[in-house]
Amino acid sequence: MSVTAHSETKVHHEPGAPMRKAELGILAFLTTEAIFFGLLILSYIYFLVTDNRAPNASVLEPSFVRTLIFSLCLFASSGTVVFAERALKRDNRRGLVIWLIVTVLLGATFLGGQIWEYSDLFAESIIPSRNTFATSFFTMTGFHGLHVFGGLVMLSILAFLAMRGDFRGPHSSAVTCVSWYWHFVDMVWVGIFTLVYILPVLNIL
Repeated sequence: MSVTAHSETKVHHEPGAPMRKAELGILAFLTTEAIFFGLLILSYIYFLVTDNRAPNASVLEPSFVRTLIFSLCLFASSGTVVFAERALKRDNRRGLVIWLIVTVLLGATFLGGQIWEYSDLFAESIIPSRNTFATSFFTMTGFHGLHVFGGLVMLSILAFLAMRGDFRGPHSSAVTCVSWYWHFVDMVWVGIFTLVYILPVLNIL
């Protein structure tokens, strides 16, 4: 009887250990990413304040409404990934797949909007080498775009695996880690969008 109790304890312990390691790992990774983006944002602020040569943040004002719409798509995707987690918790695989796909579509819409904005800026000869503002702007938003792309790849893989029959509820460390990463990407864009688009429109920067 003691052997049975010991084996039951072992069965419950082993699945839990990898989940804790995976979640601690993604938290450590996101901490380093937060420092990285923090430095990019500080660099952007520094060059924005010290270098007044054209072009500056005013070149982004015509695209403010368009960028706002695409940004709302990204912000909404944080909600849809939460719905995906809730579906997993209820062992609703169909709901999990649907909400993951919706999240991918919203994120892809945002990324398409960023590419659209870049093409407009390039058409006006506003390129990364134009001045320090352009360099810091494209570096900061470009790296964020790469993170969005990476998140879309991970979300697409989750959706594919879920359609194949993986991820039985109520918990999956893979879904949790990708969800945390996606929320982080969204939060970073809240800061970037506020700094790059909203504050200049309000004449605060």
